[in-house]
Amino acid sequence: MDLEVLPALTIPTSELSWRFSRSSGPGGQHVNTSDSRVELSWNVAASAVLSDAQRLMLLTRLERRLVDGVITVTASERRSQLRNREIALTKLSDLVAEGLAPEAVPRRATKPTRASNRRRLAAKEHRSTTKQQRKRPSAE
Repeated sequence: MDLEVLPALTIPTSELSWRFSRSSGPGGQHVNTSDSRVELSWNVAASAVLSDAQRLMLLTRLERRLVDGVITVTASERRSQLRNREIALTKLSDLVAEGLAPEAVPRRATKPTRASNRRRLAAKEHRSTTKQQRKRPSAE
């Protein structure tokens, strides 16, 4: 069961490592006996499926999430270990896809239109008069 991140990138099962532990949260007595929490790890630095450009991109973009070149995601949302495995696979896939996504074109700053500026000032004026009417009437 390989993990398909993008049509051009599939992480083989042999590169993924799983760890299971007891999960906190809902489950009652069941939670004390089953290892439903899932940790999924993938070594980005030593992966054979990545090109050098992809590896460099992931290492720089995900550097806060990496520990010695290994990315780890956890899932303990569900009571079932199987469901948590699926959630962990989805989390890792989304994270890697996000790290490999092309950079967005930076926004070009523009001036506000004359009409939007008028609307903004009219709204400020309206708010000002509303607040002025809340004052206690003068003694005159």
